[in-house]
Amino acid sequence: MNEIIMDGRPLPFVDGQTVAAALVAAGRVAWRTTRVRQRPRGVFCGIGVCFDCLVTIDGAGGQRACLVLARAGMTVTTEESDDE
Repeated sequence: MNEIIMDGRPLPFVDGQTVAAALVAAGRVAWRTTRVRQRPRGVFCGIGVCFDCLVTIDGAGGQRACLVLARAGMTVTTEESDDE
């Protein structure tokens, strides 16, 4: 099984899974919070329409975890949002 690095920790994934799917499969339903009210966010629509699942991938911020296929060795970090 392959692994991505999520917030400094290895996280397994299956080929073909998105980053969001790997996170949910590992039991993480929220991986960022809103900046003002600290509300938890994770995958919501799962098709890239909303922006609830944002993460930083290999240094590039604002990536929708539901659209990016997981790759071995990928570094993913959580984000905060400017909304509520």
